[in-house]
Amino acid sequence: MSSSTSRAIGAAPQAEETGPGSKPQRTVRPLRGLLPFLRPYRWRIALAGAFLVLAAASTLVFPVALKSLIDQGLVAADPGERVMALHEHFVALFLVGAALGFFSAARFYMVTWLGERVTADLRNAVYAHVVKQSPEFFETTQTGEVLSRLTTDTTLVQTVVGSSLSMGLRNSLMGIGALAMLVITNPYVMMQVIGVLVLVVAPVLVIGRRVRKLSRASQDRVADSSAIAGEVLNAIPVVQSYTAEPREARRFGEATERAFATALKRTATRSVLIVFIIVANFATLLWGLYQGTQAVLQGHISAGHLGQTVVYAVILIGSVAVLAEVYGDLLRAAGATERLMELLATRSPIAGPARPKALPAPQGGSSACFEQVSFHYPSRPQTAALCEFSLDIRSGEMVALVGPSGAGKSTVFQLLLRFYDAQQGRVRVDGVPVTEVSLGDLRGRIGIVPQDSVIFSTTALENIRYGRPGASDDEVMAAARAAHADEFIRALPEGYQSFLGERGVRLSGGQRQRISIARAILKNAPLLLLDEATSALDAESERAVQAALAAAMAGRTTLVIAHRLATVRHADRIVVMDHGEVVDIGTHEELLARGGLYARLAAAQFSN
Repeated sequence: MSSSTSRAIGAAPQAEETGPGSKPQRTVRPLRGLLPFLRPYRWRIALAGAFLVLAAASTLVFPVALKSLIDQGLVAADPGERVMALHEHFVALFLVGAALGFFSAARFYMVTWLGERVTADLRNAVYAHVVKQSPEFFETTQTGEVLSRLTTDTTLVQTVVGSSLSMGLRNSLMGIGALAMLVITNPYVMMQVIGVLVLVVAPVLVIGRRVRKLSRASQDRVADSSAIAGEVLNAIPVVQSYTAEPREARRFGEATERAFATALKRTATRSVLIVFIIVANFATLLWGLYQGTQAVLQGHISAGHLGQTVVYAVILIGSVAVLAEVYGDLLRAAGATERLMELLATRSPIAGPARPKALPAPQGGSSACFEQVSFHYPSRPQTAALCEFSLDIRSGEMVALVGPSGAGKSTVFQLLLRFYDAQQGRVRVDGVPVTEVSLGDLRGRIGIVPQDSVIFSTTALENIRYGRPGASDDEVMAAARAAHADEFIRALPEGYQSFLGERGVRLSGGQRQRISIARAILKNAPLLLLDEATSALDAESERAVQAALAAAMAGRTTLVIAHRLATVRHADRIVVMDHGEVVDIGTHEELLARGGLYARLAAAQFSN
């Protein structure tokens, strides 16, 4: 297993790197990528904004009501007037508090709904985009990295959209409103305060940029841990058979420690940002309050005026403190959004044409043709998987591909299914180049039984029905009988409704293979690809499934990859491959008579 667990997606820049002449991004610019996900809910956003403004306004009205209480309810000379004034002012204060509670609750509900909805939409969009990527994407990107982006990164986005952003806007409004009221009440002093606050902004931006970079790096290190966990858990039998549990636990622990160290740097930098903002603003506002106190002593303003000033100052300080926290959340979410947008910006090199051609109706099976095809896998550009490979497969024909490992047999299947495109030459299905056909139509013509059978975490019935989702239960069971899977499925505790476990852990290798064969039979495609389809079967099951496959192959074209030559002795043609080239073609008897590679392979197998 590779020790490297993090892969760059697309042309994504590394979190810690900036070129010598590069211009740093704005701190929250990546958050603009969320706009397409927010736009469908603009009316809900407007409603949430209205509640947010009303909640902020209710908070800002409170100090005004308090000033009236002090100046009119406490300072009034007549005791009767004072009691009546107190009653009126306390009722007014209660109504302000009730309004604040209602509008805050409404705002909380609306923004929380938005956070959950947008996060769900984002997860769906990222997942739908990833499953459309070609195998080339998964050659360079680990599954654990993608899962980290789908879970951890989207959770950070949810925190911002569903909470932090709303809190930031609310406290921005409250802070601006409180500052405005302070300027109105003490314009000379507060203009000095504003001048000092402007000087605070510059270091905040510098520190903030560092926090964003560390936030992105922290998410990357978390993805490293997820990649290791996904890799090991998918190979747990191998890990345990080599008693590698301590080694893998240590490797995971090292990745976790790296993530912790990066998160610690981010937290420390963010803490410096928070303390700087709060201390600088607190000191500045204390200066303003000191000047206000002097004004009361000199008789320039009333005690209620000073009380109002104190409350507005507290609101401003509290808003700044909250904004410092929100700013840190925005920085983390900007890094997470950047990673998600990189994933969504990744474009698969395999895409359907703008104006796809229609495939002709198959006549007893689809034909396939390879014309001087040369192909290199993107991860191995120096090694040719196929070299000027030509092969014409006629409708209804059974053709076997044989040869040593690495001869290019599986690559033929990959190009037929258009998981990759050939660098040279052309691949046709039913006379139409595969690049000119929609991917859905092309792959709908092809059924495949892979060497490593894939079993999903669902029932036996649904696993087979995966080949044709609209099939009835009777059709599913008929396909299972054809693949000789019906007997062992009915023997399961709940028959066809039995849950097969993750990756089919409740089944033997041969049983998984027969489920896969039943799935391909149910699809009933005119072109059938069998990649060592009976490799996991015992001799008795193999004979039974071979008979079933023979019946299933009737009337359709079949292309078979086989290492066990006994399974393809009766093929119409056997294509012998070596180093990506066709070295011989013929029937079993013809190839034996000519000698060569096939004869040597047959001699080795049949003598054994």
